[in-house]
Amino acid sequence: MTKMTKLSTDDILTKDAHLIQSFANLDGLKQAAARTAIVKAKGAYVTDSEGNELLDGIGGLWCVNVGHGRSEIIDAITEQLKTLDYYSTFYNFTHPKAAELAEKIAQLAPGSLNRVYFGNSGSVANDTAIRILHHYNNRLGRPNKKKILSRIGAYHGSTHLAMAMTTPAYSDGWDTAADNLVHHLRAPYAYREADGMTDAEFLEALADDMLDAIRDIGAENIAAFIAEPIMGAGGILVAPDGYHKRMRAITEEHDIKYISDEVVTAFGRLGHMFASKDVFGIEPDIITTAKGLTSGYQPLSATIISDEIYDVISEPGAMFLHGMTYSGHPAAAAAALANIELLESDQIPQNVQTTGKLFENALRGLSDMNMVGEVRGSHFMMGIEFVKDKATREAFSVDDNVGTRIAQAAQSRGLIARPLGNILILSPTLIMTADEISRIERVLRESIATVSAELGI
Repeated sequence: MTKMTKLSTDDILTKDAHLIQSFANLDGLKQAAARTAIVKAKGAYVTDSEGNELLDGIGGLWCVNVGHGRSEIIDAITEQLKTLDYYSTFYNFTHPKAAELAEKIAQLAPGSLNRVYFGNSGSVANDTAIRILHHYNNRLGRPNKKKILSRIGAYHGSTHLAMAMTTPAYSDGWDTAADNLVHHLRAPYAYREADGMTDAEFLEALADDMLDAIRDIGAENIAAFIAEPIMGAGGILVAPDGYHKRMRAITEEHDIKYISDEVVTAFGRLGHMFASKDVFGIEPDIITTAKGLTSGYQPLSATIISDEIYDVISEPGAMFLHGMTYSGHPAAAAAALANIELLESDQIPQNVQTTGKLFENALRGLSDMNMVGEVRGSHFMMGIEFVKDKATREAFSVDDNVGTRIAQAAQSRGLIARPLGNILILSPTLIMTADEISRIERVLRESIATVSAELGI
């Protein structure tokens, strides 16, 4: 057995020069000091290569729902690899863990969402949803019914098709593979877009925007509307109450399928296994999920489709010509089953209904600070938007690097937070204690105050 050598920070960062990080300023990362090497994790904390223990305020990346280092998941992966390390689910093949997990997800998902396709990322889950619906409409003799309604501010992934559905801001300097396929509706961004309207009036404006798009494009040309229950990487945007029910009613009326992108919101982050039905009161035609499905212990996603869609694509006369080598990988499926068992046995979603509200309220308390324009989100999915002037909501310039500066100040105090322009995102593990929540609030307050003083605000 090869003995593992402990690498120093310099060793790691020297080797890391060959790694391309995601969504990064690659030029800035040419300086080794700009990079942080995480070497260990346990519970709600991670440790960097210098030995600093940091509260994981972003849950890895929206995903370590049950916390780091859970032996139950690690052991399940190990035991599965000893029994069946890999086999595909192509053609007529299956294996016990993929079958068990598909059944479990179907039991947890709302209503008639009983059929599950596995991928290895949220991007692939969303690509799969579109490919299935395009095939579905072809089989129904509707070859023109292919366009997708998405939203400004959306984030649906980084593959070519998923990026086309993501807000255009993320495609700056890049192309997408789906020009003229996707139409972006108005963002449900009340802080910047409502312009004095009440929530009810803003909801009507958003509904009218969808109806206008359907009229202009033609319902006969639109396959689906895709929406995150709460928009994540677009800045934690929470639509007005009743938004998803209203949009679901409009799409049903016009025979447009509704895809609920629960890559972030599923498996407890908002206090339920799935948020679409239990939080927002809708049963979509498709739910996509990843991240919390395995708590990040293995790469795995699921595209969950209704029986009605499955009945069409499984009729005689055509092959299902879609597949990923690692779809339903035995170790990933074992990780997901163990993860779901922990979520259930530890009653993590139920606990989040209490601790998540504690976290939400703690962060909302930061609204008394001069730089804090709005705190928004729900439970363990929160965003803080910073402004130059609270009264006018004047935004900071890109050069001010406000989000990054506050994130760096927080990290120096032992908290990892995610900067997104003038917004700071918090999406921690779902096992946070009241003391840890208080610590996050304290660190954020200190960090915001430090940057505010530097800027003279």
